Amino acid sequence: MNMQPAPFRLPEQVAFHRTELGQILSLYGRMVAAGEWRDYGISSLRDAAIFSVFRRTAEHPLYRIEKRPKLRAKQGMYAVVGAEGQVLKRGHDLKSVLRVLERKLIRAVD
Repeated sequence: MNMQPAPFRLPEQVAFHRTELGQILSLYGRMVAAGEWRDYGISSLRDAAIFSVFRRTAEHPLYRIEKRPKLRAKQGMYAVVGAEGQVLKRGHDLKSVLRVLERKLIRAVD
């Protein structure tokens, strides 16, 4: 009997893991408390998982936090994308990629 391993198949859709969502939602909660963000949306697509952040519900997202596993070996599978489509930060570690958004929380106090 021929015992061949099953061929590797890509998952039907990419999703954020629980620990990844924990990091993202922690930042989201702090930004909501600071009055910067108001709403979010999560998309699980075939090639990417996207967490979109909105200032108001009926507008384009301010930022998109993307997970693209196909880019894991290249520039990193995590990215923060701005409203105009510019990549603000890309990397292999989600926590370091999210730091670009945490800087917006730091303000001078009078």
